[in-house]
Amino acid sequence: QVQLVESGGGSVQAGGSLRLSCAASGHTIGRYDMGWFRQSPGKEREFVARDSWNGRNIYYTDFVKGRFTISRDNVKNTMYLQMDSLKPEDTGVYFCAVAPMGQGGTLAGQFGSWGQGTQVTVFS
Repeated sequence: QVQLVESGGGSVQAGGSLRLSCAASGHTIGRYDMGWFRQSPGKEREFVARDSWNGRNIYYTDFVKGRFTISRDNVKNTMYLQMDSLKPEDTGVYFCAVAPMGQGGTLAGQFGSWGQGTQVTVFS
């Protein structure tokens, strides 16, 4: 079981940037697909971004394309989500997650290990 701990959330004005980190322990993330999801007030958890275990298959949900960047550092065993040009509708709790290689897609149920989440608040 991979343990995940997110950090980097906070409050930022619209148009600003935040960088979320997700530190993993227990297993190396180099063998896992990884994903970022978010949950906004009153809404279900939704897919944000995903990176395959080998870094060759990255995709984003439409509402963050061109603004968010998912990445990983296998040496540090840490995943990242760089969020630029933030909008108030990006507000929510952001979760990182991992899935065995080849199994992680856009559905939360495909990911077996989750972090506790970090709050992102974007004010106008």
